[in-house]
Amino acid sequence: MNLPTGFVDASASTAALPLHVVDRARAPQWREALADAARGWVEAQAFDASPGTAIVLPGADGQPAGALLAVGDALDPFAYAHAPLALPARDWSLAHDMPEPARDALLLGWGLGSYRFTRYRAAPRPPARLAVDTLPDEVRDVLAAIVRVRDLVNTPTQHMGPDELERTACEIGEVHGARIKVVSGDDLVEQNFPAIHAVGRASHRAPRLIRLDWGDASHPHVAIVGKGVCFDTGGLNIKAGEGMRNMKKDMGGAAHAIALAELLMARRVPLRLTLLVPAVENAIGPDALRPGEVIATRSGLHVEIDNTDAEGRLILGDALVHAAEGSPALLIDFATLTGAARIALGPDLPALYANDEAQANALLQASNEARDPLWRMPLWQPYWRYLSSGIADFANSGPSRMAGSITAALYLQRFVPAGQPWLHMDTYAWNDADRPGRPAGGEAQGLRAVYAMLRDFAKT
Repeated sequence: MNLPTGFVDASASTAALPLHVVDRARAPQWREALADAARGWVEAQAFDASPGTAIVLPGADGQPAGALLAVGDALDPFAYAHAPLALPARDWSLAHDMPEPARDALLLGWGLGSYRFTRYRAAPRPPARLAVDTLPDEVRDVLAAIVRVRDLVNTPTQHMGPDELERTACEIGEVHGARIKVVSGDDLVEQNFPAIHAVGRASHRAPRLIRLDWGDASHPHVAIVGKGVCFDTGGLNIKAGEGMRNMKKDMGGAAHAIALAELLMARRVPLRLTLLVPAVENAIGPDALRPGEVIATRSGLHVEIDNTDAEGRLILGDALVHAAEGSPALLIDFATLTGAARIALGPDLPALYANDEAQANALLQASNEARDPLWRMPLWQPYWRYLSSGIADFANSGPSRMAGSITAALYLQRFVPAGQPWLHMDTYAWNDADRPGRPAGGEAQGLRAVYAMLRDFAKT
């Protein structure tokens, strides 16, 4: 049995120690059930089963004989994610049965806590391994999707540019029998994707639009769009060094979109999928986009460039128009779009915008059930005034710093036809520092919630 990092086949593990999952409410019962020496040890360590803690139980020979793993919300995968690095790096076996939802959360959380990005160096230590008879297919596939996002975002731009994003999509498409079409370079202008071309034209790596189609035509059609700015210098409105440092992650929206499509195909969810990834590098060069230029878009609208660092919305506009041309039942986009969303909601809480109440409520419900948080923000139309232009239909940015995430969402909404159900996630896609199950670097945010919502959407 081929298992992800952090797991071992129970039949091949002969020395797995028992692991007891406890919470503060039941901690007294667990203490009373322990042998005197173990109970004394637990009390001496002042272990009170606070969520996110663990303690190893000693045997008579001084060697580990078992462990207690303390959790809070039993349905939150991250409640268990401290285990692989909090426990000694050996095999452990769950000592008692758990309800299936909690067990699946444990398994997913264990996998998340075992993850380290190891392309360029080995992990400092191996994780503890959980012995399992089997790993449920859905847990395995969801874990693989999160790892896909993390790996794509963590990979530096020299190894994850537009070419590599295209190659990743092609490899995934080949595995699942999808159709791939790529429009790149000057063909973008010929085929009416002028905004994508304008943003990416200064780079030595050709801009492109990657399209993947999969599924039965009789199934509900869902289009998924992901912002693929593989590196963002800010263009001629160049970012300061601190702001540019982690801009390899500006393709985090594309990473989410690609991983979500891969997950839906792996699970054979009965949908007809269209995946669209506009992939560019926002570089500085002789042909770089300039402030004050007016560029065409696929919709026929003209946009004045107020700031070349507001480039993600430009490429998404062309992609959203193209996605809507297929009249999907639902249009979803992911983007690392604005720092303003992080100021408003912090790094862990993606901003959700929606023009359809039923789909917004379905996603928020799925978010709560999956413990994968999102926070809905308003498409407050009066703020459109911040994007006014004196010479074009509107601008991509403006002089005011007010409501930056909302104005970015309003910009995108102009490229979504009236009546087209649409969900937009403005996500950070990043962990600034190591936390249990959330190592510093790329992160999947909202992915599990959208997957759960689409799994139910396919049944309607």
